[in-house]
Amino acid sequence: MKDRFIEEITKKIGAEKVLVGSELKDRFCHIWETEKPLMAKAVFFPTTTRDVSDILSICHKYHQPTVVHGGLTNLVGSTEVSKDEVVIAMERMNQIEELDPSSRTISVQAGVILENIHLAVEKENLLFPMTFGAKGSAQIGGVISTNAGGLRVFKYGMTRNLILGLEAVLADGTIVSSMKKIIKDNSGYDLKQLFIGSEGTLGVVTKAVLRLQEKPRSRNSAFVGINDYRNVVAFLKFMDMELGGILSGYELLWEVNFKEMTSSSTNIPKPLPYGYTYYVLLETLGSDHSKDEQLLEELLGEALSQELIDDATLAQSSQHLDFFWRIREDVDVLVEKCNHVQNFDVSLPIKDIGNYVDQVFDAFENLPEVEIYFAHGHVADGNIHFLVGKSNGTTELTKKVNDIVYGPLKQLKGSVSAEHGIGVHKKEYLQLSRSTEEIELMRLLKVSLDPRGILNCGKIIDA
Repeated sequence: MKDRFIEEITKKIGAEKVLVGSELKDRFCHIWETEKPLMAKAVFFPTTTRDVSDILSICHKYHQPTVVHGGLTNLVGSTEVSKDEVVIAMERMNQIEELDPSSRTISVQAGVILENIHLAVEKENLLFPMTFGAKGSAQIGGVISTNAGGLRVFKYGMTRNLILGLEAVLADGTIVSSMKKIIKDNSGYDLKQLFIGSEGTLGVVTKAVLRLQEKPRSRNSAFVGINDYRNVVAFLKFMDMELGGILSGYELLWEVNFKEMTSSSTNIPKPLPYGYTYYVLLETLGSDHSKDEQLLEELLGEALSQELIDDATLAQSSQHLDFFWRIREDVDVLVEKCNHVQNFDVSLPIKDIGNYVDQVFDAFENLPEVEIYFAHGHVADGNIHFLVGKSNGTTELTKKVNDIVYGPLKQLKGSVSAEHGIGVHKKEYLQLSRSTEEIELMRLLKVSLDPRGILNCGKIIDA
């Protein structure tokens, strides 16, 4: 027998937008855990903002907890669901409503997949610079709700820097819409920022106006081998200064990553020999391919002569460039190596990254239950990712690994989350990155906007 609130929602939005009971068997909470069937009272599939408003209004009336689902690539438990909750799945709100080349904006519904935005704007010789490995499945609503980062934060900033207008629905069904295309709007509080990065706890993002850039005419990349972390930092400063603003990405891999990603099982040729401590993958986006390539080659030669780097190679073709970036982006290769995997995305001052990762690696070596570990990241913006494989998935071991990774961050004035959010998995460690006063202010905002606590319950903080 259906709950009364499900009957009301079904009557309001239509039975074709509702799944219950055995109909949920093919649904799941995460794209890496498709074998685990969804445990929920119901799944709702809105196709309009009004649908979302109606669903939340009725859930608010009945004090019914809800969880929002997008592309299900979240890594901190924000999409986990209990049997007493319902899911609002945004996948049918997948329309690109307007692409305006003159204002360099695209207006999209929350369920549009990131890669589809890339393809749409490319036809107009424009660029939406946000990109990362899960671009083929991540939905823009989830990207916004987690304030995702990615591979070009160094040049273009986090998601919040790329949002001009936003529409969201509050817990009681109120629609807050400001779908403006303007860059400058200093008329009071910037309310959209409340929803960007709030992981669906303050409202459900339904639409957005995204800021676009002119599409670069040239893209070049190089792989560099370096043995001293001090030179990783010095080389970044050198290239950023000499490239005149066209450096768009500066990714760092430790040798263990580089070896796994170019092993015989991946069919990705290694661009440099093994044996270097660090491998830097850099990208430039410019206006003249030949000139940009020549400048990059000259600067690599200068860096070699100054002993800032130990080896380097340029991508000589689009195929080479694809190989280079697969080494950084195809993290599924690393995940497959890990049993009972734990993912981390921490941030800290760039100068401290080398010593910090060495410290973490040493601690992993002394923990017998840790079988394998990897480190890579967007070092130019201070963000490092760890992937850890373990012999078991016990709570005790999970906490030991968490303490190793998160323990030093407070003293270093770092963060337990650079771009993935807090969800439920990091909630215990939020106090390492935020003061008591900040957490209390978060709690006040949560209670003010969601007084009955129905939105993504238990995520980020306990209100």
